[in-house]
Amino acid sequence: MKTIYLDNSATTKTDEEVVKAMLPYLSQSYGNPSSIYKLGRENRKAIEETRNQVAKALNCETNEIYFTAGGSESDNTAIRGIAHSYQSKGNHIITSKIEHPAVLETCKQLEKEGFEVTYLGVDKNGIVDLAELKKVIKPTTTLITIMFANNEIGTIEPIKEIGEIAKKNNIFFHTDAVQAVGSVKIDVKALNIDALSLSAHKFYGPKGIGALYVRKGVRFDKFIQGGHQERNKRAGTENVPGIVGLGKAIEMAYESLENHNQKIAKLRDYYVEQVEKKIPYIRINGDRENRLPGNSNISFRFIEGEGLLLNLDLKGICASSGSACTSGSLDPSHVLLAIRSTT
Repeated sequence: MKTIYLDNSATTKTDEEVVKAMLPYLSQSYGNPSSIYKLGRENRKAIEETRNQVAKALNCETNEIYFTAGGSESDNTAIRGIAHSYQSKGNHIITSKIEHPAVLETCKQLEKEGFEVTYLGVDKNGIVDLAELKKVIKPTTTLITIMFANNEIGTIEPIKEIGEIAKKNNIFFHTDAVQAVGSVKIDVKALNIDALSLSAHKFYGPKGIGALYVRKGVRFDKFIQGGHQERNKRAGTENVPGIVGLGKAIEMAYESLENHNQKIAKLRDYYVEQVEKKIPYIRINGDRENRLPGNSNISFRFIEGEGLLLNLDLKGICASSGSACTSGSLDPSHVLLAIRSTT
């Protein structure tokens, strides 16, 4: 039976060119990058080349990029690292109700540690209210963390405006851009972003490898203790094959971004049009225009989500009813609950 994969928001297939780039570092060039001999130096060079590729994609400096095990680690490192590093200046953090669990759960843990967190509501399309953001800022606010694009409904947030508000008020701004990198052009300087999280498996790279951008001059505590890798910010022997794969994937993504987006958006729009014509009692969730090109989120009335997905699976169709990180939970999507509360 033919498989129809409709769950690229959860993970993408690793591109064959990416796999090809990774292979030598799995078997031939296997040296530890911290070693001084040639086999190790070759791997160190490959890591730094990828650091340059990521920096080029985000328009930042190479020494502002740190490699991690994925988006969740990057989110944890940025939020906890900045919050604790600047705790003497304030303990207030602002985020939104529709963030990825990696952000929400980190914020909840920080609340247990004495931090104050404000969770902003969103409108019916999942857009953060900028007026509310300005209103909740306090003298003790040190960090704003708002996602670039939502992983469930695809809505793209007003990142430029949020960055301007943060800069004007001398507040650090972190964005979980895991769902956006590879689909949206991102200039961290122009957008006043101080920290950004990304993960390779969202743009046809391998799983288990991500990166964190932190603007030079912004202090953050390291998340993993141990050796002195990643400029003493992330201990552990580097995942060289994964890092190389990330570099190849992000380079390929931005080389063909415009053409790819046009093709995917056209397919998405055709799909939505056909669903609206042929299936009654549906609702399209998220902003119709200001959304990721490959995202479509639809609610079907009078049918239970898991039952629908199981029946689709029997037909060879892969889809999800929410974030893959909450798979197995019987609770409804916190994102859909947030946007429904405004209607």
